[in-house]
Amino acid sequence: MADTNLFVSKSDYAYAELRGRILSGSLAAGARLAQYDLAQSLNMSITPLREAIRRLSSEGLLTVETHRDVRVSAMNSDEARQLFEVRLSLDPTAAELAAQRRTEDDIATMRAALARLLPVTRQWGEEALSAHRTFHQALYRASHNDVLIRLLDDLWDKSDRYRRLGLELPPGDEPRTRDLQEHHQLVDLIENGQAAEAAELMRNHITHSLTATAISALEDREGTTL
Repeated sequence: MADTNLFVSKSDYAYAELRGRILSGSLAAGARLAQYDLAQSLNMSITPLREAIRRLSSEGLLTVETHRDVRVSAMNSDEARQLFEVRLSLDPTAAELAAQRRTEDDIATMRAALARLLPVTRQWGEEALSAHRTFHQALYRASHNDVLIRLLDDLWDKSDRYRRLGLELPPGDEPRTRDLQEHHQLVDLIENGQAAEAAELMRNHITHSLTATAISALEDREGTTL
């Protein structure tokens, strides 16, 4: 659990704690929140918790059905596709800008993140996902565009639930050596200042991402419930 001293208010703390649990899958899609029990476990009254719930509801992560009935929002193919489409546009831009603006420190940070990468499979699970995120954050920061970095960080967070769903599917068990190779190729292109090539490789990388895998699975599931 995070340290409450790091947050401005109890509402901020509750927001960060709940958001983290939802995005990590600790609070599953469709799960009902026992608000008073949750407030007690967070050592706070119900008021700051409800403020956090309102914020998360505005982000689409929680669904407030009644004052007492709050659930983790369901995952659906429409949201997954929208997140995918925006990343497909913004990630290549970040790669292109990184190739134009990277510093020696940026390259060193990306190389260090590369050294910690693992195949994103069920075998490696959360450790691999965390290392994967660290690498992409390092690449985003090499773009030196603060607005773009914030947008991509938020997109990454909101894609995490779908990324984990993709990890659970049969293809998630296959060695993802192509992904690992692409990360190394991306850093080489960025270091060499090959902006157009870096953007194109990133576009292909996102096209075959775990979120893309999850979209098809969700569409199949939703089709069977019609």
